[in-house]
Parts: sequence; C-alpha cells; structure tokens
Amino acid sequence: MAGSTLASRALGRLLAHHRKQAGYTVYAAAQLLETSQQTLGRVEDGVKSKVPQIWINALANAYNVGDDDRRVMIGLAQELAQAQKNWWRALADEMNPRFDHYVGLEDAARSLAVWRVAVLPGLLQSAEYRRAIAWAEYPDMPTDQVERRVEIAVRRQSRLDNPNFSVDVVLSEYVLREQVGGSAVMHDQLKHLATMAERPNVSLRVVPFDAPAQMGSIVGSFVLLEFPKLPQTGMVEPPVVFVEGYAGDLYLERETEVMRYRTAFAQISRVALNQEQTRQLVLSIAKEYGE
Repeated sequence: MAGSTLASRALGRLLAHHRKQAGYTVYAAAQLLETSQQTLGRVEDGVKSKVPQIWINALANAYNVGDDDRRVMIGLAQELAQAQKNWWRALADEMNPRFDHYVGLEDAARSLAVWRVAVLPGLLQSAEYRRAIAWAEYPDMPTDQVERRVEIAVRRQSRLDNPNFSVDVVLSEYVLREQVGGSAVMHDQLKHLATMAERPNVSLRVVPFDAPAQMGSIVGSFVLLEFPKLPQTGMVEPPVVFVEGYAGDLYLERETEVMRYRTAFAQISRVALNQEQTRQLVLSIAKEYGE
C-alpha cells in the first residue's frame, strides 16, 4: 500500500462505528484514553498517522468489541505503524489546506475518474503549465515556492508509472482552449497531453463545444477515487468523490452521493469524443497555438 491513508481511514471508520454502537460520545471515549476529544476525532476522521495498539485494546474493551473486529483494528494499526512516511508530507505547506489529504488518497487509489470544466488535472500538467497556474493564483509568490509546487505536480505524476493504477479523464473543450500561460505554454502542454494519453493506463476524452446537452457544467469538476484491498485485512475502502473549491474542498463518501457523481460521469462520457477523435482534436488545437 502507498502510505497509510487507506488504513487510517478504515481504522477511523471502525472505531467510530463501535463507539456509536456502545453509546459513547467522542469526549467520553477520549477520557478513557486520557487524550483530548480533538485527538480522538482525528483518529476517527482517518487523518492521524499513528494509533497506539494500547488505544485499540482499551477502546475495544470499553466498546465490547468481538475478537474478530478487534484483530482487524489491530491489523490496521499495525499497517499504520509499518507504513513509510508519505513523500508529500514534507511539501504539505505548499498545498492548499487539506489538499495533502487528497494527495494521500490519490497515491493510494487504484483508479480515478476525472471530469474537468477548467484547468487540466495535475496528473497531466506540464511543468510550465503548472508554473503558469501558480503565478496566476499568486502573482507575488517567491520563485522557490512556485518551484516547490511544480515539484509536487511532478512527484504526483510518477503515480502513472504504476500499471495497476488507471486514470479515466474527460475534459470540456474549454480546458484545451483556455490559454493558461499563453500560446507557447499551451502548445507544449497539449503536445504533452497527447503523449500522456498514449499510456495504456490513461484514457483521455473531450466533450466538444457542439456536443449534445449534458450535465457536466452543472455538476462542475470532480474526481471519483476507487481503492484496492488493504494487504493485511483484505478490507476495501469505499470510493470517495473529491470536489475542489476555491474556498474549501469537499470529500463525499456517502453511497448516495457517490452514486450521483458516478451516474453524472457516465452521462458526460456518453457525449464525449472517443480517444482517437480526442487525440486528433488535441493535436489540432496544439497546431493552432503553434502558428
């Protein structure tokens, strides 16, 4: 498993489930561990990178958890303890608040379904394109800080080297037409995009301006992440929909919410060009930028 994100989420979900079944509040359960309500809340939210096994046993005793469930939770805690430090933690200060959590999910996912109405997804951005976005968002940002953001994008793209990871990207044609960084940057970016789409684990399709009416602009950009089994416990974490916003991000996990976005992605995909048509369109627009 890449990092500890899935194990921490699974453990947090189980602990919260058993706590509620036992009738404990977060505050009361935290008192059992002689820790703060905020700390236990982070454990249940799946964002704490290490959970002592003694805590698991203490809570399992208090919640009257059966032996099988106790072993599963201890196994998840052991996975957390054994996981290597995630590479993005050292660069977390350069990300928007909570985006490091998304990067952890992306690094652990087995597949992504991506719909974008503006700006290419980070996994497919060229360095110059990412640099232009950073300058546009923060014109006064120091150069070294901008370069760290570019480094994050490059490190994320190494995920595509894993053949067990796949990306299905559907773009509005507007994404190709928006001149991020100017015509020279866009020419190189679209050539890069066409090259990336040749990878066997990358699917790229475009919804052209003249496509039949579809709900993509109403739904807005999103990513649907699916996850593999956890190695020790065999558990599978439920999918997550990530919706990035300027003032804050959303992580949607409820089955009804995920299903709505899954249905939306299927409907948007039906009016998209196929991969070869998309490639021809991308190269045609790249040629226009190069003239």
